[in-house]
Amino acid sequence: MLGRALIMGLALSSALMLAGCGGGGADSTVNNTTVSKGQALIDLKKAYDAGAISEREYEKQREKILDED
Repeated sequence: MLGRALIMGLALSSALMLAGCGGGGADSTVNNTTVSKGQALIDLKKAYDAGAISEREYEKQREKILDED
């Protein structure tokens, strides 16, 4: 009888702990930003000038930006 009560107690406490993991009060924020082609090119040039990307990567990304509709 004690074993059964122990198992039931563990099952109940496990269920209560897992129920708290549902994230009922969690806030979620999504930020969408739209950057113009001009701003994207300026940012890309800054990254290239700072040495963050290679000339090859700069040219590849530049063409990608210019080809976007």
